[in-house]
Amino acid sequence: MKKLRVIWDTLKLQMKNSFVRPMFRFCLIANPIVNTVLIYEMFKNSGQENFTTYVILGAGLMGLWACICFSSAGDINRERYSGTLSLIFATPADFSTIIFGKILGNTILSLATLALSFLTAKILYNAPFQIASPGYLLLSLLATVVCFITISTVIAYLLTLSRKTQLYMNCIEIPIILACGFVFPVEILPAWVRPISYALSPTWAIKLMRMSIAGINNPAQYFTTFGILAGLTAIYVLLSSLLYQVIDRQVRIKATLEVS
Repeated sequence: MKKLRVIWDTLKLQMKNSFVRPMFRFCLIANPIVNTVLIYEMFKNSGQENFTTYVILGAGLMGLWACICFSSAGDINRERYSGTLSLIFATPADFSTIIFGKILGNTILSLATLALSFLTAKILYNAPFQIASPGYLLLSLLATVVCFITISTVIAYLLTLSRKTQLYMNCIEIPIILACGFVFPVEILPAWVRPISYALSPTWAIKLMRMSIAGINNPAQYFTTFGILAGLTAIYVLLSSLLYQVIDRQVRIKATLEVS
């Protein structure tokens, strides 16, 4: 019960703190709008059926990922330069619980990018957008949220021990968007890139959402994809647990949470 209270209080505070930052508001509001316009212009003569699925979903998820990169990952850097990272680590509440609350708050707030992408496509282009399997889409959206939370946790832990957080944070946004096929099928990527794509859980989350919007004609294929996503998510959870143990040990030995 105490952990739930810590998560809830951290979540509320994080959502308020994130929204007052200009960079986060840009990622949350401007990013999905601009990306929707650009991707729509790229796709409108593609001949792709229901191409608005790629436009709305791709632009929305790109905005979601940008918010995660510049907030969930960036929070470690901000806490370090504010001199509060070591204080958070040493609080009676578990460090992993606080980080989870921060990431959960950012992810929930960032879901607004999907709605903004849809509204932009509808208002500017009157783009058709039909959801063939709403129930499956709801399940896919929930799985996607869990997926992004777990990968954000892994990234946040990896950046905790490094003082080059800003550099790494800027370097992971676009490669993940390309490797996971946010706006195109990963099958068109070079063969040597695909194993990397398939090892990243957002790739399978995006597949689930596209399948749900297009319509589930083969439930077995859907649940196979869902199972792969669940397996990768479980691996990420295990990895984050191992990383936390490493962080805890290294911080106690080297005291590397400060700026210098």
